[in-house]
Amino acid sequence: MDLWTAAQALILGVVEGLTEFLPISSTGHQIIVADLIGFGGERAMAFNIIIQLGAILAVMWEFRRKIVDVVTGLPTQPQARRFTLNLIIGVLPAVVLGVMFSDLIHHYLFNPITVAAALVIGGFIMLWAERRQHEVHAETVDEMTWADALKVGFAQCLAMIPGTSRSGSTIIGGLLFGLSRKTATEFSFFLAMPTMIAASLYSGYKYRNLFQPDDFAVFAVGFITSFIFAMIAVRALLRFIATHSYAVFAWYRIAFGLLILATWVFGWVDWSNAQP
Repeated sequence: MDLWTAAQALILGVVEGLTEFLPISSTGHQIIVADLIGFGGERAMAFNIIIQLGAILAVMWEFRRKIVDVVTGLPTQPQARRFTLNLIIGVLPAVVLGVMFSDLIHHYLFNPITVAAALVIGGFIMLWAERRQHEVHAETVDEMTWADALKVGFAQCLAMIPGTSRSGSTIIGGLLFGLSRKTATEFSFFLAMPTMIAASLYSGYKYRNLFQPDDFAVFAVGFITSFIFAMIAVRALLRFIATHSYAVFAWYRIAFGLLILATWVFGWVDWSNAQP
C-alpha cells in the first residue's frame, strides 16, 4: 500500500464515519469525494462495503446496552418484543425495494449531479419539516407503534436515491409522523443496524470476487477510521439535538449541493467521468 492509497483510504474513512449518521447523505459525499481524489472502480465498491460496516459497528457499540436489554428481554418482556417487531417492520420496505431496484439506481443515479440535486431538495424539505408544528405522540422509541415503524421504513426507502440521506429521510419522516426529535433520531440509528448489515452482507456476497488479500491493509485503514469517526459523530449528534433543530444540516445540504451544481454549470470541475 503506497502513501497516496493510504491517504485515500483515510480520507474516505473519515467522510463515511462523519456523514453516515448525519442527515447530509454519506453516499452522496462518498461519490463526490471519491471522484475528486480519483478513487473509483471495482476496488472502491468493495472498499465502501467495508467502511460502511465500520460505521454501523460503531453505532452498535454506542447502543450496546439497549441491544443487550432487548435481546435478553425477548423471552419475557413484551416491550422488547414490540421493539424488535417494529424494527423488522421498519426494515422490510428497504429490503424489498432495495433488492428490486438497487442495480438500476446504482447504474443511473450514482453521479455527482444527482447527488447535488437531492442534497438541495432534501435540504428544503428538512427546513419545511422543522418549521411546521409538531404533534408528538411518541416521546421514546418504546412508545412507537407498528404503524409508526412502517411509515418510517417507507421514508427510509427514499435514501436509495444518492444524496437523499438514509438518516435524513428516516429522521424527517419520523418528525412528520409524530415522533419526538430524540425518538426519530434514535430509531434512525436502530433501523440502520439491520438495514446496513443486511445491505453489507448482500453486497459482500454479490461482489465477493472483488475482495483481494492485497487490499487488506487499505480496507483496515478505512474500517478503523470509519469506526472511530462514526462514534464521534453519533455522540455529537445526540448532544446537539438535545438543544438544537436540524436546520443547520438543511442549510449545509443546500449550500453544498448548490456548490456542486455551480462547479458543473460553470465547468469548474468535470464530473462527466464520475465513477459510481
